[in-house]
Amino acid sequence: MINRRHIRVKVMQSVYAITHSKSDNIVKEEKFLRQSIDKMYDLYVLSLDMIVRVNQLAATTQNAAKKKYLVTAEELNPNRKFIKNKVINTLSESVSLQSYIEENQLNNWYLDDKYVTNIYTELLASDLYKEYMAEEEISYKADVKFVVKFFAQLIAPNEKLAEYFEGENISWADDIPFVNTWVVKTIQELKANDTFVLGRLYKNSDDEAYASDLFKKTVLNLPQFEEEVIDKTPNWETDRIADLDMILIKMAICEFLKFPSIPVKATINEYLEIAKDYSTEKSSVFINGVLDKIWKDFEATNRLNKIGRGML
Repeated sequence: MINRRHIRVKVMQSVYAITHSKSDNIVKEEKFLRQSIDKMYDLYVLSLDMIVRVNQLAATTQNAAKKKYLVTAEELNPNRKFIKNKVINTLSESVSLQSYIEENQLNNWYLDDKYVTNIYTELLASDLYKEYMAEEEISYKADVKFVVKFFAQLIAPNEKLAEYFEGENISWADDIPFVNTWVVKTIQELKANDTFVLGRLYKNSDDEAYASDLFKKTVLNLPQFEEEVIDKTPNWETDRIADLDMILIKMAICEFLKFPSIPVKATINEYLEIAKDYSTEKSSVFINGVLDKIWKDFEATNRLNKIGRGML
């Protein structure tokens, strides 16, 4: 499921988009934000389905080999350990997963099956596959370990697959690392004899509402929040502050003032981490200094809107 840091990243991107396009249609931009988050689920499902499709291709290939005119002994009696992998079978037999694919018409690996073939070819040539097929141990734990490595070593880092995803949906470029981690966690949590059911996108209704609220409350108060930044950076012209840095600072101010249940330190730490990933090398230091001044000023003037113990 999506965490609040990635929700903040999505909101940051939407705030950046609306400020640079100079659009005043908040409803339209909020809808785009929600769609961008929702589409992450499609990427997650397609990533899981890739594992299933490679497994199915292996079965199809082995069955076709048996029907050859000049068939070898190995082709007549192939090693079916990969095809019988219990973890992959759990995914392929999931009504939840297959229903989502059908309902949302995620037929990518039928229309663009060359990506499945490429992954399968790389798998066959890998030491990972050869070692797994040669191992005598047959257990659910061993199958989980193999599938995690298969995804992490061959599917997740595949550049052609990443380019394909980015071409399908521009917002997926930033979602791929998060979704890859999500897929690995999903596989690691699978248990023998369990039925796989797709989890929810958001942790709860509060997180779902948080995405829209943070976007709207930030955008509607941009001028006010900019005044706070100007007041705390007297030696800086606003055009000298990187655009993303300014947006991250404003979003943090929004959380200080408009989100009583989020601790100040949690807000600051989250935006510093986002700055390290998305802005300049020195951004996190600059943002930390500005937010520290703003936080102390809000606290001194009783403007900090926080409830509960330990909220600072």
